[in-house]
Amino acid sequence: MRPSGESGPAGFRPTAKHPLAIDTDQPTRDGDFLRIENLVFGYPERTIINGVSMTFRRGAVIGLMGGSGSGKTTILKLIGGQLHPRSGRIVFDGQTVDSRDRTGLYALRRRMGMLFQFGALFTDMTVFENVAFPLREHTSLSDELIRTLVLMKLEAVGLRGAAPLRPSQMSGGMARRVALARATVLDPPLLMYDEPFAGLDPLSLGTIAALIRSLNDALGATSIMVTHDIDESLRICDYVYVLGNGGVIAGEGTPDQMRATTDPFLRQFLFGASDGPVAFHYPAEPLAEALGLASPAPPASDTRGRDVLERPR
Repeated sequence: MRPSGESGPAGFRPTAKHPLAIDTDQPTRDGDFLRIENLVFGYPERTIINGVSMTFRRGAVIGLMGGSGSGKTTILKLIGGQLHPRSGRIVFDGQTVDSRDRTGLYALRRRMGMLFQFGALFTDMTVFENVAFPLREHTSLSDELIRTLVLMKLEAVGLRGAAPLRPSQMSGGMARRVALARATVLDPPLLMYDEPFAGLDPLSLGTIAALIRSLNDALGATSIMVTHDIDESLRICDYVYVLGNGGVIAGEGTPDQMRATTDPFLRQFLFGASDGPVAFHYPAEPLAEALGLASPAPPASDTRGRDVLERPR
């Protein structure tokens, strides 16, 4: 599902080719680009992910939703190899992600782009240096070519003129766009976004959403987006997974299928109802009992209506 009738930020069309876009007219391998198979992860005191399976096809934007603590960000960390599952596996473009294989893991990570919560820019670097950082770490390109690539990425997010600024000189929305340019500077086939809309005003939020969709389409990438923003996510995502309590998938489907769901939990989550399967009140004894206002329970009675007393033996 692509946003219809939108131009995104000024001068930027969601369907326009990115300056560094791969030729997406070339045939690509059919099937799932990323697979999560029966994944289990947790700590001794709690299981976070419990038998989850997901598929992510090439070229799609997939949303991961769910309540706080349901394991959304944990899934991103498992995909990136920061955490190791108890059981199950993650297959990325035909290769199993194994956090214990450091050499293989680093090679896989070079094909992943990550936009962290609130951007996570290096505060002592300029915008230009932040975006150039992955190129200098993972390539042997000349300074001239790095400059060209960085300026093209900044142009794509509308911030080429901000190249000499530092993060402290920018708004939150601008910083998020710089982080997006950095995440895509190596043209990774997999992009992961951890709460990309958190703390943004409506204008900045709409801009970032349009860029996520646009850059994904231009690069022919697969994007996984952890978010609590229901409306914006259903507008730009192709498919959505909703995690429920206990680390399991509560529901999945296209945006249209999610909007039309009759599942009580999904409807409560998607439409923000204060009460439902997820109770408003945390489990506790009745309020009257807690306040000492409850009447004492009457004694048990026998079948003849008399109080049942313990008979002496």
